[in-house]
Amino acid sequence: MKDLPASNPLPGSPARKRVVRKFLFVAVIAGVLLSVAAYVVGPGLIRHFAPTPQVRTTDVSSAPRRLVVTPRLTVWWDALPQGLGVSSQPDGTATNIHPDDYAGPDACRACHPKNHADWSAHPHRLMNALATATTIRGDFSGAEIRYLGGRATFTTADDAYVMKLERGGGARTYQVTQTIGSRFFQYYVGRQLEGPEPAGHHFYDKDHVLPFGYWLDQKEWVPLVHIGPEQPDAYRPDPFAPPASGPHYAEYAASCNYCHTTFPLGDLLGRRPHQMGQHAPARLDWSVRGYLSSARPAELPDMDRLLQGTANGPLTNPMSAWDAPHYAATLGISCEACHLGGRAHIESKGTVPPRFFPASPHVLVEATTVPGGGRTRENLNWACGRCHIGDRPTFAAGMSTWNSVEYSDAMRGSCYSQLRCIDCHNPHQATGRQWAQPPERDDAVCLKCHAKYAEAVPRKAHTHHPAGSAGDRCLNCHMPRINEGLQDVVRTHMIYSPTQADMLEANHPNACNLCHTEQPIDWTLGQLKNWYGKTYPERKIAAHYPDRAAPVALGWLASDNESVRLVAADALARGRDPAAIPHLLDALDDPFLLNRQFAVKNLQDAFDIRPADFDYRFYMTGNERRRSLAALRERFAAGTTPAPRIRPRAAHPAPSRADPR
Repeated sequence: MKDLPASNPLPGSPARKRVVRKFLFVAVIAGVLLSVAAYVVGPGLIRHFAPTPQVRTTDVSSAPRRLVVTPRLTVWWDALPQGLGVSSQPDGTATNIHPDDYAGPDACRACHPKNHADWSAHPHRLMNALATATTIRGDFSGAEIRYLGGRATFTTADDAYVMKLERGGGARTYQVTQTIGSRFFQYYVGRQLEGPEPAGHHFYDKDHVLPFGYWLDQKEWVPLVHIGPEQPDAYRPDPFAPPASGPHYAEYAASCNYCHTTFPLGDLLGRRPHQMGQHAPARLDWSVRGYLSSARPAELPDMDRLLQGTANGPLTNPMSAWDAPHYAATLGISCEACHLGGRAHIESKGTVPPRFFPASPHVLVEATTVPGGGRTRENLNWACGRCHIGDRPTFAAGMSTWNSVEYSDAMRGSCYSQLRCIDCHNPHQATGRQWAQPPERDDAVCLKCHAKYAEAVPRKAHTHHPAGSAGDRCLNCHMPRINEGLQDVVRTHMIYSPTQADMLEANHPNACNLCHTEQPIDWTLGQLKNWYGKTYPERKIAAHYPDRAAPVALGWLASDNESVRLVAADALARGRDPAAIPHLLDALDDPFLLNRQFAVKNLQDAFDIRPADFDYRFYMTGNERRRSLAALRERFAAGTTPAPRIRPRAAHPAPSRADPR
């Protein structure tokens, strides 16, 4: 963490309180302006409000006030101070980040029919949509799920989609208003119609993420995951008594819609300044008042009252909770989410080229010239990096354990000093059910910079694997499958060396043993020493590998880290060795609901074992699934190679309300 200068006392100190009272500045939490008494520390970043050195006046209508500082974006309230840089809108350039600059995807179809058709089939298109008969994918025909002693039913009434939750004589009813996703799962956003909370409770008037989603491949309703940090069963939120605040309550406008929906970039600079400024192509300065005055004049009084200190209620940024149906350019992720506002391009019939770099009289660039607006690496990567960034739990090497922050992971390696996201991903075409690009094409992307490994002899000396084998492929060693995707374990986007010490020393998934699941750690270390001259501290290896003779993958299954266990089960399933079946059956009893869900799919995909045929559901309590697990073990343990059972340990002791284990 960077040291705060003396002029910026720590939050909670008397000096900081005096600064807040004097200047009425609002701090930013996770990129949103939340409170006049706080600052946020992000990775290598201090986000805070502080008076600029030249400010010596109490006239808040004229003093340039710096509100937010991020790596590449500074947000000011009033006029931008003189001498900061050059305008991002050179003479003759139209704006492209204001609401009126956005024309919508249908305006692109006439000139770009193929791209429009490809995008129409892309999951981005329906990442967020209004709940209608054409967008709803879940079964609302009276289907139900029984969970934690309660029942949820899914029906329609007067063209509305309804969830009703009942348990112990209590009930709550929700109306679905919006959908999230359409590829593997569909989640739902809505408001409560009936429930135990009194009238006026925010459940009734705030769209929030509802507690059950629909697993499209399995055609079943399931509890939500990753709405807040995943926990062992006993600590997961109870949908029949849902939290009204905190990390497991997701108010959709404030928590989610900025990336699931296409908002004008100018709106997002105010709603999520840290996120938008993290990887901008150049250092930007932006005026809130200037933008709102010209682009959203009806919203200016609320912000004025906040900054003047006359707002009623909590001092929160009014922009942070802008709902998508009212403010978005389009619901879902459409053309202008990446290309920025294209109205000038469309109305000029293509003579004005689209610009990936922001143009607005309220934005300055801290440079002598404005960066080009074309398809530069910085511009294109920023289009992806505005949303595919964030903080996740990490493995020992620093890469995220689960997906959607791929650009943050990519930036932890060195290759993105040259790579562009579109080198691997066609932005208009959907990836499909599985990654379909042949490995030769994947290798070719790497070989653009590492051309010496295109020749057979140096490549064999580098990989020590036969040509064309799995161990000969760049991605299997440098981008292994250790990232939890929506329903499959997918590749990490942090490009790193398999000889790197951190994963090996911590007994986290290493690239070698993801393929060679049957080998012990001493075999792995021997290969790395013979091939690359690498050695690792014996003390650390001994501390983290209690059984040096056991297969590494079985040790991962016993890890206290739930993500390590999830990856281990996936690696065993990919090997399709029947000896793995008893261990995958044990994974059906993991303390984490999410791990059990992945284990169900592992067994189905690798061995055509369907736990549902034995009345097993991954969301059952420990007592409920005991009989089904006994039947599964009796049926499938016979005939497989015997191996010691290793039961994952719970990360936390269960509280008294937990299902006994």
